[in-house]
Amino acid sequence: MGVAFFSFLVIFLLIGSAGLILFYREAMLQRIAAVTTERAKPKGLKGTLQQTGAHLTSVVGQFERVLPRSAADVSVVQQRLIRAGYRNDSALKLFYGAKIVTPLALCLLLLITGIGHYSPVFLYLAALAIGFMIPDFWLTNRIKARQAKITRGLPDVLDLLVICVEAGLSLDQGLSRTAEELRVTHPDLSDELNIVALEQAAGRPRGDAWKHFADRTDVESVRNLVSVLVQSEKFGTSISRTLRVHSDTLRTQRRQRVEEQAAKTTVKLVFPLVFFIFPSIFVVTLGPAVLIMIESFKKFFHQ
Repeated sequence: MGVAFFSFLVIFLLIGSAGLILFYREAMLQRIAAVTTERAKPKGLKGTLQQTGAHLTSVVGQFERVLPRSAADVSVVQQRLIRAGYRNDSALKLFYGAKIVTPLALCLLLLITGIGHYSPVFLYLAALAIGFMIPDFWLTNRIKARQAKITRGLPDVLDLLVICVEAGLSLDQGLSRTAEELRVTHPDLSDELNIVALEQAAGRPRGDAWKHFADRTDVESVRNLVSVLVQSEKFGTSISRTLRVHSDTLRTQRRQRVEEQAAKTTVKLVFPLVFFIFPSIFVVTLGPAVLIMIESFKKFFHQ
């Protein structure tokens, strides 16, 4: 009898302990999930805007299936998106979805405003064509703006790399340190340098990682830098001296580009002078004389 009671008590305690463990474990997982979900959701206006943007992205991305495209076109567009700084998987869907949504939005705008009634065929066809090309124009402008930022920030990158290499760091360590330091001032360059550092850490050869950097950005100064680094590594010359000379060359080229743009301003000012400034000067100088002549002719004809 005592053995049976003791066995029952042991089994009861084991079942109760297992139930308590499972109950508390489920409660603990629910609490952890609630905390992480609450932290993951941004609060306030920023969180609302992010959620709205995510919903709009998902809605616009559904239209990308309507547009027929080939694998070659997709690869070209994806490369352009990477050069513009968009590496998410949703960027490609959003781009193709925008090429469908934008023409429809322009046609709807013509219909609402009533402008399309004047010449329906021409205006709606023009709206479809312009709306289809607007995402391409926007992406081209984004690529050019990002390339300009990379070109302007490249001398600073080389200066920091020279400092890191001369301080005793290797080129790979100096690259990681430079990417970390330029995160605020040059975020685009910092992002690209982090990718180069990650590729090298994954085992990719240094020359291939830098060549991929040049292909991703499609900037002439970056290509020159990559060729200089590859030749320096091939012939065994000093990295710091090579980077310093190349940095001075880039600064000289940037100064020459500024001087070239300043020299072009005299030619560009001809058109506003002829069409806007000269007519106003003529009105101010010849206006009183014309008024006096008109009054004189009025007196002459009245006599």
